[in-house]
Amino acid sequence: MHTSQIIQAWGKILRGEQPSLSIEITRECPLKCPGCYAYDDAHLGGGQTLRDLNDRKGQSLVDGVLEVVDRLKPLHLSLVGGDPLVRYGELELLIPQLLARGIHVQIVTSAFRPLGSTWASLDHLHLVVSIDGLQPEHDARRTPATYNRILNNIAGQRVTIHCTVTGQMMKRPGYLGEFLKFWTPRPEIKKVWFSLFTPQIGDSLPEMLEPHERAQAISDMTQLREQYPKLDMAEALIQQFSSPPRTPADCVFALTTRTLSADLQTEITPCQFGGRPDCESCGCVASMGLASVAAHKLGGIIPVGAIFKASVRIGRTRMKASAKRQAKEALRILQTGAQTCGNHEGRRN
Repeated sequence: MHTSQIIQAWGKILRGEQPSLSIEITRECPLKCPGCYAYDDAHLGGGQTLRDLNDRKGQSLVDGVLEVVDRLKPLHLSLVGGDPLVRYGELELLIPQLLARGIHVQIVTSAFRPLGSTWASLDHLHLVVSIDGLQPEHDARRTPATYNRILNNIAGQRVTIHCTVTGQMMKRPGYLGEFLKFWTPRPEIKKVWFSLFTPQIGDSLPEMLEPHERAQAISDMTQLREQYPKLDMAEALIQQFSSPPRTPADCVFALTTRTLSADLQTEITPCQFGGRPDCESCGCVASMGLASVAAHKLGGIIPVGAIFKASVRIGRTRMKASAKRQAKEALRILQTGAQTCGNHEGRRN
């Protein structure tokens, strides 16, 4: 991230705004992956699920996304789902208009179908392909987005591979190294990210990591980053997995990112996982990345996180004050209008 982007983001935070936006642009996905948080019953807080929402298609989706973006003015936009490529035609219309607004756009997909032929050449467009481990496990979990189909569909592109590490993977020694050995030599792969599976509070799933498996994953990633430069995870980031933010109020990523679901209205809280995520078991790579920045001490004295939290408080105070002023002005206008109507009525009588 460039200094100018940091200053822009800080300015939005001081105004009580969130610099990042994530939109589930469709409720549809051709995959049925075990453990997928987007289709968890708790994702939208209970009562309804992603598949229950009325999502948009065609020009209505394009117009809706642009309206949200123009209103919230994010610096960074993630398009997720479902799978965004279900709305491939709409993406072809959206991407150039979003980039023209100066927004960094990230598309997170299973790559079940070919990516846009021009996408590799577009500045500020970032393509992230989700992979669930090595081919046997991945193909069993993510058909029809099999290894062979993904390799065909990303040919000629420049993509980031994102793998969520699960308990099943960590029961096999050397698994992460084998994964990197397969993916990093390929010219289409720009970088690789690992997350750790994040459960909801009360979950009991095979994807969940035992404490010793989490510690082993952290140790493996720390060593593998030296061997595989495309593993784009600083050591400071990796170490954050050992002590993730304890609550959403402590999570820089949750505080700086607004997430909307497929109707473009339902807000997902407290973070992209929705529901009641087990923060003490959080494995979100974005959360750990920003946590590592927050832990950095300016001049070796003041943590960046302390400055950030102070900025958030200032921004929220300013936002509340602005809302009060707007409410008072709206009330004044209504009162003036009512008085004017009363005067007209009196003259008629």
